[in-house]
Amino acid sequence: MFDIQEHLKQLPAEPGVYLMKDKFDNIIYVGKAKVLKNRVRQYFQSSKNHSSKVKSMVKNIDKFEYIITDSELEALILECNLIKKYKPKYNVLLRDDKTYPYIKITTNEDFPRVLKVRKVIKDKAKYFGPYTNTTAVNDTLDIIKNTYPIRTCNVDIERAIKTNMRPCLNLHIKRCIGPCTGNVTKEEYNKMIEEIILFLSGKEEKLINILKEKMNKCAMDFNFEEAAIYRDKIKSLEDMMEKQKIDASTSDLNQDVIAMARAHDEACVQVFFVRNGKIVGREHFILEGVMDSTRESILGSFVKQFYMEQEYVPKEIIIEDEIEDSFILSEWLSSKKGQKVIIRVPQKGEKKSLIEMVRKNAIEYLEKFSDMNKRKYEKSIGALEELKQILNLDNIPNRIESFDISNIQGVDSIGSMVVFTNGKKDKKEYRRYKIKTVIGPNDYDSMAEIVERRLKYGDFPDLMLLDGGKGQVSAVKKVLNKHNVEIPLWGMYKDDKHRTKGLISQEKEIELDRTSNLYRFVASIQEEVHNYAISYHRSLRNKSLTKSELDDIQGIGEKRKKALLNHFKDIEAIKKATFEELLEVEGMNKASSESVYKYFRKGK
Repeated sequence: MFDIQEHLKQLPAEPGVYLMKDKFDNIIYVGKAKVLKNRVRQYFQSSKNHSSKVKSMVKNIDKFEYIITDSELEALILECNLIKKYKPKYNVLLRDDKTYPYIKITTNEDFPRVLKVRKVIKDKAKYFGPYTNTTAVNDTLDIIKNTYPIRTCNVDIERAIKTNMRPCLNLHIKRCIGPCTGNVTKEEYNKMIEEIILFLSGKEEKLINILKEKMNKCAMDFNFEEAAIYRDKIKSLEDMMEKQKIDASTSDLNQDVIAMARAHDEACVQVFFVRNGKIVGREHFILEGVMDSTRESILGSFVKQFYMEQEYVPKEIIIEDEIEDSFILSEWLSSKKGQKVIIRVPQKGEKKSLIEMVRKNAIEYLEKFSDMNKRKYEKSIGALEELKQILNLDNIPNRIESFDISNIQGVDSIGSMVVFTNGKKDKKEYRRYKIKTVIGPNDYDSMAEIVERRLKYGDFPDLMLLDGGKGQVSAVKKVLNKHNVEIPLWGMYKDDKHRTKGLISQEKEIELDRTSNLYRFVASIQEEVHNYAISYHRSLRNKSLTKSELDDIQGIGEKRKKALLNHFKDIEAIKKATFEELLEVEGMNKASSESVYKYFRKGK
């Protein structure tokens, strides 16, 4: 038995990471601490100053573990990795998991190539990016390759020259100057690479001028189709590079500019990617589970999780508010980049104006979808709040599990479980059960069986809804009592026309208003769990239709079964067939024919 108070006394006064677990050993929270002893104890002291989220978490803590690290920096890195691995219920989680493309020039080769990659590695090549517009990156690579005849192959050039390897088609159609022939010097080739590097470094005027010259020449030669191609390439190039300068006096440092807007239990973080004084892209990210969190905590969680995934870290991160662990985060990002990274919260001037622009974009994003978000809120979180009130629950039921039974006259009885997390279908959590202990069409005992099997896995829901009435509720309540588990339990009962009518417990019946969001929400759960059960039952029935007595005969596989049925047309004819007749079937030998013959005559 884990004695929390005793283990609190044994906590060391050292940096590290702590893992809170429920009674089923599920990790429900991961945190880091400069001093483990002080930080972990805070959770189990007076809850007066705790947020409702922390209070809820502490109620579910059955035990905790900790890992001592050599420094707070090591603790931060370990915390990020564990959050990514376990996605604990009570941590603020970054929903998006985006990686961005880079343009790589293989300057570590004698005759470099230009490639699109998604990882930056220390290989002495040059990397440009990250870019948020993948299509524009592809267009840019096409423009570079169409303008500069550089190689795209991965041939060993030195070996190709020595062995007099035959050049590929690109040389003949003038898409490559052919360094593999030995007729191109490194100096001549690298002049093109230097121009490409200048272009990708923000000095793209030269390449655009070249394209314009080619476009004009095509137009002068009345080759309007090719001129239009160059025109489109110029536009794609300008789109990717986003010609809009932030400010003439802004430094050319690479920067990420971060600001946030929040609503309900989600936050939208907007990031503008600034490279060489230009905005090359922007992206929004959604963080969940933020209702009781401070702005400093939300932004700190974002920075940790976002840069844990990113290969590239800019020299400067401009952020709208102070964040938790700012100093240690800066130290971590600097070690990741290999040079100093500054996290800056501007108070005035150009950078403050830039933050305001990003913040307005975050707000605009939420406002743009305000009607959709409002409907989404009313249908999900709003319905959950109504459910909390009408059922007199202690907390909003963020995780709802619903169960149903399906059978036809007691044949192939099965059970199903669907899960709604934060008011939305959580299909990865759905489960199906074959009834093992109940014989015949007994929905009550079948429901009790699948719930008992479900309880073995812990991480209990905030609410259980059964597709059925008081009988199902009573049967499942006995199971919960048997295991000393307290979960709010209600049945979803229907009217005479088999439509959702209301909710019922052992003590109370609530008829729902058919025009309310709550009614539509409950009806959608009942329909989902019923359909999921029916679809599983149907798939089992379809499988059973293809089964026959031949499946039980040794030596008769799928091919021989099909051959026998094709030859004799039905099972009855096979049963009456002689040994010699069975032997005539394609694919049958003496052993298999004897097996079939004896199988249908055993006991006679």
